[in-house]
Amino acid sequence: MNNKKLPSLFIPHGGGPCFFMEWTRGPANTWDKMKGWLENVVNTLPQKPSAILVISGHWEEETVHINSHPGPDLLFDYYGFPEHTYQLTYPAPGSPELAKKVQALLAKSGIKSEMELNRGYDHGVFVPLKVMFPDADIPVVQLSLQDNLDPAFHVQIGQAIESLRADNVLILGSGMSFHNMQTLMQGNDHGGHSDKFDTWLTNASTAPEKERTQLLEQWQNAPSGIESHPREEHLLPLMVVAGAAGEDKGQHVFSDRVMGATVSAYQFG
Repeated sequence: MNNKKLPSLFIPHGGGPCFFMEWTRGPANTWDKMKGWLENVVNTLPQKPSAILVISGHWEEETVHINSHPGPDLLFDYYGFPEHTYQLTYPAPGSPELAKKVQALLAKSGIKSEMELNRGYDHGVFVPLKVMFPDADIPVVQLSLQDNLDPAFHVQIGQAIESLRADNVLILGSGMSFHNMQTLMQGNDHGGHSDKFDTWLTNASTAPEKERTQLLEQWQNAPSGIESHPREEHLLPLMVVAGAAGEDKGQHVFSDRVMGATVSAYQFG
């Protein structure tokens, strides 16, 4: 029996190692709903992925980089958290073979890229994957953002790699649909910006392909767009995932209120 094409998926990855500690910056159950949803994602897929390609909001390069190490370490790129959160493990293998395939697909679309052998999985990768696929038995490759943060370019990246979904590769965008750190640290979205932007983002992500692309590429014109993303690195993984959707319709598959703001997840296909 042939595998079905996997969806592409944009997830919120939480705050630092939030799923693996007692949370003290708000209610103790702040991240419980998100953790529970992430744990169940595997049950919503048509089959177990053969590999996972992750685009995280925590890796930017002048030229797109692809992690091609066969066994990447972890990059603990968060600060001020309990000591035990710097001892977390996630020994998922890399996949030089998938990395080469990604590079070939990008090149076919005229997108330059470089292989990266020294960087570990950042917390936008290992923290959610440790919840979603705790056995760490699926090869993982991380793909960087380009540091110009151009939304149209990142949609093009997604379009270039869309065919991987038919090869049983899960394309996973890891970021946050709302990422104004000042608001999150205050724990109160006084202007209602997260709700306004979330409504717009849901409408954009669930629109037909052409309209979806046009809207997402102009996200800065959205209601409360800039207020929701003073810097857009945590939104750009969604552009890649939406680009990889092709004609597949987007779905709003998760929403929660955390640290005073609304955050959502989207699935395509």
